[in-house]
Parts: sequence; structure tokens; C-alpha cells
Amino acid sequence: MHQTALKYDVEIRQNGKLELSVPFQVGTYITVFVISEPEVIDNFDDILAATNSSLDFWDNHFDDEDWNYVPTR
Repeated sequence: MHQTALKYDVEIRQNGKLELSVPFQVGTYITVFVISEPEVIDNFDDILAATNSSLDFWDNHFDDEDWNYVPTR
């Protein structure tokens, strides 16, 4: 049996109402799981910036000499 899973990021409206437009035909029965987002949304921009800013670490002539010529068995 093929089932389609969809994910929507929506905000609850007044009186706890939630409104979605789904790509199913009228009269189709669906199952809905509702999970609240955590209060604090992690922002990974600082981690991404750190990974990009420290790439020079890998461009090391001495390290390249050692690791590019490692003997293999």
C-alpha cells in the first residue's frame, strides 16, 4: 500500500484552529499527527560559519606531505 507523507509548518489561529490545503480529493480519509515545535528554534548559522571559516586548517603543506604519501598494505 502506497501512502504519501506531507509536512506542513503552520501557525495555530484563534480558538486553536488549524487550516491546511492538501492535495487529496474531497471525501478522502486522512490521518493527521500534530506535533508542536520547540519554543527555541536552533539557529545553525554560527556552526555553518565556523565550518566555512576554518577550512584553511585543511590546506596545510606539512600535513599534505604526511597524509598524501601514507603507505598502504
